[in-house]
Amino acid sequence: MEGFSEELVSALKEVVSHSHWQCVGDKERFKSPCTKLYSEDGEHLVLIHRNGRYFAMDSACPHEGGPLEQGDIEELCDGRLALTCPWHYFEFCLDDGSSSSGLQNQVYEVKVCDGKVYIQTENALSLTPWKKTQAKHPGNTEAAGSTQVIHNDCSLTYWANKILCTSDPEEKAKLTHKVQEMWNSGKITEIGHLQPPAQPSRKEDLTIVQPGQIKRGKGGTLASRIALLHSLANIEQWAIDLSWDIIARFATFHLQTGERLPKEFFSDFVKVAGDEAKHYQLLEKRLVELGSHFGDLPVHNGLWQSASDTAHDLLGRLAIVHMVHEARGLDVHPQTLQRFSAQGDENSAEVLEVIYTDEITHVAAGLKWFTYICNMEQRDCLSTFHELVPLYFKGYLKPPFNTEGRKSAGMSEEWYLPLVKPS
Repeated sequence: MEGFSEELVSALKEVVSHSHWQCVGDKERFKSPCTKLYSEDGEHLVLIHRNGRYFAMDSACPHEGGPLEQGDIEELCDGRLALTCPWHYFEFCLDDGSSSSGLQNQVYEVKVCDGKVYIQTENALSLTPWKKTQAKHPGNTEAAGSTQVIHNDCSLTYWANKILCTSDPEEKAKLTHKVQEMWNSGKITEIGHLQPPAQPSRKEDLTIVQPGQIKRGKGGTLASRIALLHSLANIEQWAIDLSWDIIARFATFHLQTGERLPKEFFSDFVKVAGDEAKHYQLLEKRLVELGSHFGDLPVHNGLWQSASDTAHDLLGRLAIVHMVHEARGLDVHPQTLQRFSAQGDENSAEVLEVIYTDEITHVAAGLKWFTYICNMEQRDCLSTFHELVPLYFKGYLKPPFNTEGRKSAGMSEEWYLPLVKPS
């Protein structure tokens, strides 16, 4: 800066330094409507570009942490622009972060100077994730952009949320297998703590009705067998989500002793999720072989009610989803299998046998962690189970019970017979 005194140059540099403007790169790099920018402190931003104008706000929805960088830009009735959360569709004005819901998101001033985009924030920003050990490089986006690992994007709860927000069931199953492989191979090591959505995403063309309106079929005709397989595929789709939801929702669960859940808990339910994904794919393949596919018939979302009811209670979740609902799946297996075998549909019967064998291990997983928590907290396992089931499950447990199947999962009669309606 020739012609200026050294003192003035120093003073100008100090003013710029204290104004906390971060250069995030050339504006040509931000042609997409939304770009996520990673902050060192984990409070990431989303840079929004619309018709030559730039805006910035926190990327996590203030409602439940939804990824705003995946949202749509919409025009409000007053002409202002807003970014809509893809999870629950709350909109946030790009000018001030306000929402008609009453929520408020943090916004940041953005300027373009000499073709470069600047955001007013104290934290260094990067187009790529930060390593935990990465040194600060204020205003140096090239140094910041050289990292490839991030806590959130490498955590199990990040992927759990991604799967829960995947609406296509086939993609949900494929992604589940991918994450299972990454977890088992050690590519994912951290649990993380991202709050899951209130309800998983579903395809828009899926017809959803009340549970009582579903005609499940008894397997006596081809149409009836298709209806039954379709109903089972819907159950498996929800089962995938239930597995990832228990991982994400209870990632920060603490026992009364103050201890966290061991890694083995998460490994068990990653395995359950992988099994459920396999089951869905087997059922969908069989539906296609029979001239149908998942989505041809209406479905219900009644299974998610149990997840909503127990969203705050891990013992309740284990009891209802795994030790009541999945155990009931063991009970109905013999009769369901007989219906397909009676029609000579051995291919479908083979699929059901695979599912049955896996479901025994799922009931066992629920029982394992239910008793683990009870024992660690010095609760009586049986009495706790008998107290929780009436709290979250309407009515009594109804026979017939698959005693052998339940026994294989570790559930003796003392667990469920006391919950049968007295004769």
